[in-house]
Amino acid sequence: MIHWNVSPEILRLGPFALRWYGVCFALAFLLGFFIVQWIYRRELKPERSLDRLLFTMLGGTLVGARLGHCLFYEPAYYLSHPLEILMFWQGGLASHGGLLGIVLALFFYSRLHPDQPYGWLLDRIVIPSALGGFFIRMGNLFNSEILGTATDVPWAFVFARIDDVPRHPAQLYEALAYALIFAVLLKVYRKRGAQTPRGLLTGLFLALVFGVRFLIEFVKIRQAAFGEALPLSMGQLLSIPLILIGVGLIVRAWSRD
Repeated sequence: MIHWNVSPEILRLGPFALRWYGVCFALAFLLGFFIVQWIYRRELKPERSLDRLLFTMLGGTLVGARLGHCLFYEPAYYLSHPLEILMFWQGGLASHGGLLGIVLALFFYSRLHPDQPYGWLLDRIVIPSALGGFFIRMGNLFNSEILGTATDVPWAFVFARIDDVPRHPAQLYEALAYALIFAVLLKVYRKRGAQTPRGLLTGLFLALVFGVRFLIEFVKIRQAAFGEALPLSMGQLLSIPLILIGVGLIVRAWSRD
């Protein structure tokens, strides 16, 4: 077993604390920016619009992820304490909501930039988004949050800041899966480039990311306070339509190829 007792804080200077989660979040967007910049240069798109694209995605991610957590997982509490929805720094971000936020933000962005069509944008943005998922789950690991269920496997983690129970390192499972998905998406794009069938990368992202999420949910403690009696968790229920949409996009892309 691995005894995990890492502090969420890297260092503290008075009231200011540098946290692992914040560093991972920043790395996700920084590396994502460089990947998108490489794509824009490869396909001769205007790099001057990248700053606006970055802030559009950042805003869409934060707003969507926060609202997703509040409305999907703890609706009763946050609807009775609406001002606390704004306190995203206290924790509580949902990947499904973050995805929805990005999708909507990119839609409005593409309307202002006709040279960067919506479907084209989605197919490119999902590549760094998969890598971002890796960093976010590593941040969850440093925070000792999104815990797995109890297990006796040799690689079980004991999160000493929580309890003494050996658990599946669900955060690490997801992080490694997302890193592999990023490698797959990048390989497909490097091979096909601008000739990649429209919707293929988005479909692969949805089907693989949320397929993995669906499976790993079986070894995760449920986050939603309601629906405990249901056979599937809230994360799994939210993943099913996204998986189906992803499969549909893959089939459609291949039929057009």
